[in-house]
Amino acid sequence: MDLLPRSHTEFSSADYWDRFFKKRGEKAFEWYGEYPELCGILHKYIKPQEQALVVGCGNSRLSEDLYDVGYRGLTNVDISDVVVRQMTERNAEKRAEMKFLQMDVMKMDFPDSSFSAVLDKGTLDALMPDSQSETQERVTRMFDEVGRVLKVGGRYVIITLAQEHILKKLMQYFPQEGWITRVHKVSDSDRETSQKEMPLPVFIFVFTKFRKMPQMNKILEVCLDGTDTMQRLSYEEDVVKAVKERQHYAMLRQQLQNRGLEGETVSLELFSSSSSSSVPKYILHIVDTDTVRAADRQFAVFIVPQGREVEWLFATDDGRRQLAETAGFRRLVVVSLQREHPYETMAEIQKELSAKVMELAPPGFNRKIQVPFLSVGEDIGTRTVCHEGTSEFSGPYVVEDVEGEEGVIYRNLIFLSNRNAVQSQARMVQENLPKKKGRRRAGKKLVVDCGYLACQHHRVMVAGLGCLPNVRQLMDRRLDVVLVGLGGGGLPLFLHKHFSKLQMDVVELDLSILQVAEGWFGFQQDDRMRVHIADGLVYLEEWAKQASSSSHVVILDVDSKDVTTGMSFPPQPFVEKECLKNIKDILHEDGLFILNLSCRNMTLRASVVKTVKSVFPRILSKKIEDEVNEILFCFPREKDVHESGDAVRTMEVSLEELGNLKESIGVVEKVAKGASQGWDQTLELTEQLEGLKLV
Repeated sequence: MDLLPRSHTEFSSADYWDRFFKKRGEKAFEWYGEYPELCGILHKYIKPQEQALVVGCGNSRLSEDLYDVGYRGLTNVDISDVVVRQMTERNAEKRAEMKFLQMDVMKMDFPDSSFSAVLDKGTLDALMPDSQSETQERVTRMFDEVGRVLKVGGRYVIITLAQEHILKKLMQYFPQEGWITRVHKVSDSDRETSQKEMPLPVFIFVFTKFRKMPQMNKILEVCLDGTDTMQRLSYEEDVVKAVKERQHYAMLRQQLQNRGLEGETVSLELFSSSSSSSVPKYILHIVDTDTVRAADRQFAVFIVPQGREVEWLFATDDGRRQLAETAGFRRLVVVSLQREHPYETMAEIQKELSAKVMELAPPGFNRKIQVPFLSVGEDIGTRTVCHEGTSEFSGPYVVEDVEGEEGVIYRNLIFLSNRNAVQSQARMVQENLPKKKGRRRAGKKLVVDCGYLACQHHRVMVAGLGCLPNVRQLMDRRLDVVLVGLGGGGLPLFLHKHFSKLQMDVVELDLSILQVAEGWFGFQQDDRMRVHIADGLVYLEEWAKQASSSSHVVILDVDSKDVTTGMSFPPQPFVEKECLKNIKDILHEDGLFILNLSCRNMTLRASVVKTVKSVFPRILSKKIEDEVNEILFCFPREKDVHESGDAVRTMEVSLEELGNLKESIGVVEKVAKGASQGWDQTLELTEQLEGLKLV
C-alpha cells in the first residue's frame, strides 16, 4: 500500500512517479492486463509497420511484447525520468530500435502528425482522478496534444476502467471533434488468470481522428459482449449507459461470487446480440436460501415456461423465495422468457445460458459440478399472441394464450407497462363447431369459460354478495349492480351468467378495453348488462344527482395508472370523500359498496380506510392471500357498529355473524348453481370469506 499516493492529485506529479518506480524497481506494473489479454483488440487498430506513440509507458511490458511480435516503430514517453532510464537500460540490447523519452503528455516535443497511433494504458485514469476544473483542463491539454501529433485517420487507443467522470469527459470531447468512437470491453475470460482481484471491467476506447466537418453524423459503436460484432448507437448517452451497465454487472458478479444475498433479491436482464429488440431475451432473478445444503445442492437454474412468468410463484419475490426453498438449492436463478423473442427448445436455452449463469454461482461453488436446469415439465411451454394493440390510457397491450398446468389454456390481457402482471385472465375450453356436410368430424374452437373466475379477489367479491341484508329477496326479484372497471369482463360475465335476476351497469373509461373484452374474452352486452364508456367519477356523480335511481351494489374494481402513490387499486380520487358520498347516495339504505383496495403504503392505506369509514360506518375486510389486495365490504347504515370516535381498528367478526354470513353466501351459491350448468366445482363461495375482519 505504500506504493500508492497519499493524495490522488499525486498521480499527475513527476516526483511521485519517480519515487514510485524507485521503490518498485524492475518489477513490471500491470494494472489493466498484460499483452495476451489485450493483443486481440490492439492488433486491430495498431499495425506493425506504423509509427506508434505509447504515452505514460511506465515499466509495463506491453511495449516490449508488441516489439517482440514485430512492432518496430514504437516510441514511449513518460513523465518519470527514473522509469525512462530503467526502461532504456532494460531494452538497450534486445530492443535497440525502441525509444524511451522523458516527456510530459500535456506538452510533447514531436512535430504535428508524427504518429499513426497513440496507445494509452491507464495514463488517462492516472491524470484524471476527479472531475475538478483543474483536472479537466489538464486532461483537455493532453487530448489536444494527442490530436496534434496524430495523423488524420490515426487512432487514439485508450485502455481504461472508464470511471464515470472519465467516461463523461471522453464522450464530451472526441465525438464533438468529429472523431469516430469505438468501445471494446476486454474479455473477462481473458483477464481471469491475472486480474481476479480487479472487479471492474477494463475497456479499450478507440478514437479515430477525422477532420471536423459541419453537420457530420457522429459514429458511435460499441462491442461489449465478447464478440466481434459492433453495435451502432445514436447518442453519446447511449454509450455511457452501455458501459455503465457492464460495470454494474461486474460489481454485482463480484458480490455474488464473494458472499450471499442475505435476503435480497437481484434481477438481471440479458439481451440478445443478434436481435435489435429493446426488450431483454431473458430476465434472471437470483434467490438465495438460508438453509445449509449439500455440495451437490448449491446452485441450480429454473426456466419458467413461456407465459407463466406472470404467476405469483414466478412473478413475486415471495413466490420465488418459496420456489427456491421447495427446489432445495442454496442459490436458484429463476429465468423468465420474454414474448418478443423466439425460443426453440429447452436444450437451446440451456446452451445459450450456461456460460452466463456460471458467473452467478455462489461463493465456494465447485465448478466441476454440472449445474442442473429445472422447469415445470419437460418443455418450454407455449405462448400464442392473439392480439396486440395500444390503449389511449394504458399504452401497449397484448392478448395471449398460454398453457398452464395439465395442459389448460389461459387467455391473458397484459399491459406492457407492467408486463409481469395479468390485467385480466380467462380459462379457455374446447367447443365443437357445427359439423359441415361431407366431414366425418366436427371441428373445435377455443372459447372462454364464463363460469371460471381467475382472480381470487373476484371470488371474494361474489361471495360478498351474501353480506347484503336482504339477499334472499333480491335473488328472487331483482338485483341492481353498478360495476366500475370492466377489464376483460370476467367478473361481469360470471355475475350475468349465474344470477338471472341481476341487472348490471358497467362503467369503463377505455373504449379499447371494451373492444378487447368483446373480441377476445367472450363479453357480450344485452338488456341485463350494459357498458357505459365514461369517466367513472363523472358517471357516479351524475347518477347520484338522479334521486329516482338507486342500486343495491356498487363494485369498484379499477386500477390506478399512477405508480408513484403506492396504491394500485383504485385511483386516489375514487376514495376521496366526495366520490364516496356519491356512491353512498346511489345505494339503497341496505345496499353494499364493494371496494378492491391494493395499497403497499401502510400510512396511505390507513388514511384511505379512515376516509371510507367516515362515509360508510361499517366495514368488513377480507385480505387476499399472497396478494396486496384486500376487499372492503362497506355498509351505509350504522347497524352493529363497534367503533368509537374516528379511531380505526380491526377485530374478528363474531362467530354468530360469520355463521349468518355463511348461510347467506350459501343462498348466493345455490342461486348461482341453479342458474347455470357451467358452475366451477372448485369455487366454494362459503370458504371465500374465511378470515373476514371488522374494520
